[in-house]
Amino acid sequence: MDNRLGEMEAFVQVARRGSFASAAKALRCTPSAVSRAVARLEARLGVGLIRRTTRAMTLTPEGEVYLARAGELIAEFDAIEDSFGRDADQPSGLLRVNASVPFGTKVILPVLPRFLSQQPRMRVDLALTDDVVDLVEARADVAIRIGRLRDTRLRAKRLGRSRLAVVAAPAYLDDRGTPDHPDALLDHNCLNFSFRRSLDTWPFLIDGAVSQRPVHGNFFGNSGEVVRLMALGGAGLARLARFHVDEDIAAGRLVPVLEDFSPGDAEDIHALYAGHERLSSRIRCFVDFLAAHAMVRG
Repeated sequence: MDNRLGEMEAFVQVARRGSFASAAKALRCTPSAVSRAVARLEARLGVGLIRRTTRAMTLTPEGEVYLARAGELIAEFDAIEDSFGRDADQPSGLLRVNASVPFGTKVILPVLPRFLSQQPRMRVDLALTDDVVDLVEARADVAIRIGRLRDTRLRAKRLGRSRLAVVAAPAYLDDRGTPDHPDALLDHNCLNFSFRRSLDTWPFLIDGAVSQRPVHGNFFGNSGEVVRLMALGGAGLARLARFHVDEDIAAGRLVPVLEDFSPGDAEDIHALYAGHERLSSRIRCFVDFLAAHAMVRG
């Protein structure tokens, strides 16, 4: 019987780690053994999966498709073994987590040392970005998403909700005045996001109905943390999640404004992961830990 699973795992490790040497280290074998396994796989499939050059290694379109399917199959094999109790009580291995910069710094990092102390056989690779990434392309096991879910292929566990607030630094309000109505924002510098999904309006509750009010300003940031830092520096007004700015508000570094016009809108926070009947114990224990210990205030 040929070792198809071994060849598949060799390819997945190479694709995820970016080199044959790194894959060999993870698999505890030699780079030449990994290279031969991938070559046998390509020969059997009749297509090239990896483009090799002296400087870089990239996946072919066929390689991208195979990686997505093979990753799911290997995760399923792991889940089968986990279901027999091999490491159900003490999960092990590397877990790749993707989250936004604010959620990662304000929610995950404060509790992550506790998680790692409870799971000594696990390692966590945490990538923080405010860009919406594909789990397969980002090579992530778990992704944290804030707001409406769009990818129905993934399973989701709700971690909490966070309201949003318009805030500004005291120095900015002393200089420009405090707006007393959403229409007054036309006279203020509003810090916004450069995401494609961001809007140039903010919602407010006016005369009993939610109404969008246009905002404009001289700064756009691709990260909630960047926008928060600009607000702290007195550059303008910002609309940010309460969990992101609660500490600043409590310390007096930022001041909420237009609270009487707050629409009370909140964004759901979910942990997303590839769907299987039985989850890998690595994913299951991390998601359950976040749901229990990562308190999302606001």
